[in-house]
Amino acid sequence: QVQLVESGGGLVQAGGSLRLSCAASGRTVYGMGWFRQAPGKEREFVAAISWSAADQYYADSVKGRFTISRDNTKNTVYLQMNSLKPEDTAVYYCAADPYRVGETQYEYHYWGQGTQVTVSS
Repeated sequence: QVQLVESGGGLVQAGGSLRLSCAASGRTVYGMGWFRQAPGKEREFVAAISWSAADQYYADSVKGRFTISRDNTKNTVYLQMNSLKPEDTAVYYCAADPYRVGETQYEYHYWGQGTQVTVSS
């Protein structure tokens, strides 16, 4: 069993930055990713990273603005979010899987509770 605990969400003005963290406990995970869900919308992929960080994936909407990274000594994944826009407002969820990494939520077995990110205009 893996537990994921997210932190770092909050309220920021457009153009600002936030860094989300997600700490995994319980076992080693191979793939870690971030998804988000805005009110009235379906959950969507944001970014993902493999164990070695050799494989990284980004949604087109965040490319060039968000950076995913991980520290395997801490079993933690980060999402650095720069140049934030009001449309980035959502609950951000951390996801992890012991064997896979990808861009669909079906590839992840474990999920965090989510952290709210609100970007004001």
